[in-house]
Amino acid sequence: MEVTRIFDLLPHYATHFPKEDALCGKENGVWIHYSIDQYIQKVNNISYGLMQLGIKKGDRIASISNNRPEWNFLDMAIHQLGAVHVAIYPTISESDYQYILNHAQVKMVFVSGWELLRKIENIISETPDLAGNVYTFRNLRGYKHLNELIELGMANPSQQYLNDIKDRISPDDLATIIYTSGTTGNPKGVMLTHSNLLNNVKAVTPIVPVQENSRVLSYLPLCHIYERMMIYTWHYLGISIYYAESLATIAENLKEVRPDIFTTVPRLLEKFYDKIIATGRKQKGIKKRIYFWANDIANKFELENTSLLYRIQLKWARKLVLSKWKAALGGKLNVVVSGGAAIQPRLSRIFWATEIPVLEGYGLTETSPVIAVSTFFKNGTKFGTVGPILPGIEVKIAEDGEILTRGHCLMKGYYEAPELTKEAIDEEGWFHTGDIGHIEPEGQLKITGRKKEMFKTAFGKYVVPTIIENKFNEHPLIDNIMVFGENKPYAAAFIVPNFTDLRSWCAKKGIPYTTNEEMIKHPAVVEKYKKVVNQYNRYFGETEQVRRYILMDYEWSIQTGELTPTLKIRRNFVSKKFADTMEKLFS
Repeated sequence: MEVTRIFDLLPHYATHFPKEDALCGKENGVWIHYSIDQYIQKVNNISYGLMQLGIKKGDRIASISNNRPEWNFLDMAIHQLGAVHVAIYPTISESDYQYILNHAQVKMVFVSGWELLRKIENIISETPDLAGNVYTFRNLRGYKHLNELIELGMANPSQQYLNDIKDRISPDDLATIIYTSGTTGNPKGVMLTHSNLLNNVKAVTPIVPVQENSRVLSYLPLCHIYERMMIYTWHYLGISIYYAESLATIAENLKEVRPDIFTTVPRLLEKFYDKIIATGRKQKGIKKRIYFWANDIANKFELENTSLLYRIQLKWARKLVLSKWKAALGGKLNVVVSGGAAIQPRLSRIFWATEIPVLEGYGLTETSPVIAVSTFFKNGTKFGTVGPILPGIEVKIAEDGEILTRGHCLMKGYYEAPELTKEAIDEEGWFHTGDIGHIEPEGQLKITGRKKEMFKTAFGKYVVPTIIENKFNEHPLIDNIMVFGENKPYAAAFIVPNFTDLRSWCAKKGIPYTTNEEMIKHPAVVEKYKKVVNQYNRYFGETEQVRRYILMDYEWSIQTGELTPTLKIRRNFVSKKFADTMEKLFS
């Protein structure tokens, strides 16, 4: 059957891939598998239950949850009724929850557990459209539970009525509103249709190597457009989805599930690599020399035109060392799809050398999301680029270097914000991405920075901070860095040490490690970071070099507010939080 609406993915899956592990989540230490038939049954029962509660086409239903099969059950049930799924990040502030629930006029909200429920308890009464319709995925005292809704549906099946509703849903109907992080002002509600998302799904499917029993491990937030569209892609291809328990358990889950495919952001790949290097430092003698020889060989990896000598060296590096790195990530990965931020070319080379190809993609929530992605086809991958433009999507580079795009991927607009929509999409239908870049001679798109993040120094020189940050982030002692200097005489930075590696470095130097706060002031540590900064400054022109910096005394995270759910820096938040410190770096 033709898949033109999101819920069409389910009968398509059942017809072509009758699997027993379509969706899998871990509960109390045990993996729970749902077959495609069980999946469809739960979805239909939730739809019946929602119909009994009066939910109709166009109504907004929100979810605030970690990744779990129940999220998919709810998502598909909402779409079958022509209702609109407002998937909300579980990491935002109470004020943002209040704004989104009211702005989208949400009628029902589903929350996974106590931790997230507490975030909205105080604002439920201040959300009139909600009228107290709060459901939980876990059975929590005093609140309605998803199972109650399923039981209501089981008691009132209405298959013919549901089919009539589904028949009246058009591919161009609104499917979801996704609120962007809102680093400036209130979050914006991006309106995406069934067609937006499914056109993107069909455009990326040819690049994914699929086998009959392929599995994917998912950990990125399902409320984020990147992971959500990829989840629909796995449905379309019949790939079993296993949800990681948390960020902290990914390494363990990779070994348990042994997936063929893994979707991620570069930050996690950097963390994996840092652990690999830390393991190498613990080796001694000849083992250590072989370990880092293999690392050097991996660093020199090229996709083609390599010498016979290099191919022999790579073969031995894989046999002696690199195969063990792959085994640590489950042993079966044949593709990693990376998005959300630029990946260091060095990191891509190392993973390809380890026989874990990394395909880098690029897009935005407003573009459903993928605009370009690396592939296994001719000229499909070039290190330092995000690959060729997807079929059906147009891209052009504006005079100031900004990337503009249009095509079937483009959103309907921002919800209840026509003026903001006009600012983003010009009269010719081009969406202004805010990113700067160019198209390589072979056709790959290269991102060089973010237009708003680019700043001009007091001497009129432009600096693209992301290029500098990506280079500095290659060093194992640096966990994160933010470069700034708008209208200042030079570029400065906040540097977040990799405290795990710093502890190892101190142990090697015989320096007793006390606290993070004390260690960043230790003369030997201060001198070491000075050498690191000088080392990486040599890659840049005089106006781009980091002249002054400060070492932060804690690791930035989603919880502390400096990072987005996809682990990018929230520059406005950091700038406000450390405004006085920033000024001191220029005094």
